[in-house]
Amino acid sequence: MIKTLKIQSKFKIKNSKLKNLMFELVKKIRERTGAGMVVIKKAIEEAGGDEEKAIEILRKQGQSKAAKKADREVHEGVVASYVHSNNRVAALVKLYCETDFVARNSEFQELAKDIAMHVVAMSPKFIKPEEVSDATIEKEKEIWKEQLAQEGKPAEMMEKIMAGKEKKFREESALLTQTFVKNPEMTIGELIVEKIGKMGENIQIGEISRIEL
Repeated sequence: MIKTLKIQSKFKIKNSKLKNLMFELVKKIRERTGAGMVVIKKAIEEAGGDEEKAIEILRKQGQSKAAKKADREVHEGVVASYVHSNNRVAALVKLYCETDFVARNSEFQELAKDIAMHVVAMSPKFIKPEEVSDATIEKEKEIWKEQLAQEGKPAEMMEKIMAGKEKKFREESALLTQTFVKNPEMTIGELIVEKIGKMGENIQIGEISRIEL
């Protein structure tokens, strides 16, 4: 009887520790993703308790939800601004959503402000990589060709290197594919996908404008 009680006591202590660990992990992931607790617990179980794998699962789920909502029309939204502390650089962002309810949501408005701040910091010229004009790419290609020639790169490697440089240039020039300044673990596009999954509405960037003295 005494032995049984000891075993039960040890089991309760161990079970309590596991619950505390799960609670802390759920809390950490919730702070990083904003996802619901039930969804996070399922992701943790699927990931075998691995935090990064669980976050990746949540992001993929968010991408799936975002894809389903991508064709839904957006008629509401906000215009957000950000002025740098030196008062010499500012940005405006028009961020769309589906309903006035979400447009008035503080988290949606904070998202718009964060994107405006990012625009000030990273100076994107386009919203999407495919919006980078052919004329812009051709100008860059001339520079790349000259650089590669000076480096003595063989002709057979040129095409592959140029394709890689073009992809990188498009991604670095476009807002959606830039690394988010407040969280280098995700791009602006991934940030929006995350918010779509959380808010349950399609969210799109309409326009961006950056002004500098």
